[in-house]
Amino acid sequence: MKLVVAIIKPFKLDEVREALSDIGIQGMTVMEVKGFGRQKGHTELYRGAEYTVDFLPKLRLELALSDELVEQAVEALCSAAHTGKIGDGKIFVLPLEQAVRIRTGEQDAAAL
Repeated sequence: MKLVVAIIKPFKLDEVREALSDIGIQGMTVMEVKGFGRQKGHTELYRGAEYTVDFLPKLRLELALSDELVEQAVEALCSAAHTGKIGDGKIFVLPLEQAVRIRTGEQDAAAL
């Protein structure tokens, strides 16, 4: 099992969700986060005053997947979240040691 963590632009969420649903992925966790990488931030004008926005709004998706689905999920995430512009995001794949469904007590792949 693997934990796939993706950081994407907020407006790409619907496309990403549809792409993952198309390959059979049923669930994910979505969190609103802020951060920056090479994009660094930008300058905005508010009521005549200029200020710098250092941390940009992003979405963090977490998916617990069986090993067989990881490669397909990464490909689906890459294609759906791609805009070709700086700040498209990142995907991290981490080992997942154990998963437990609280309601039934199922463990590992059965709990996914």
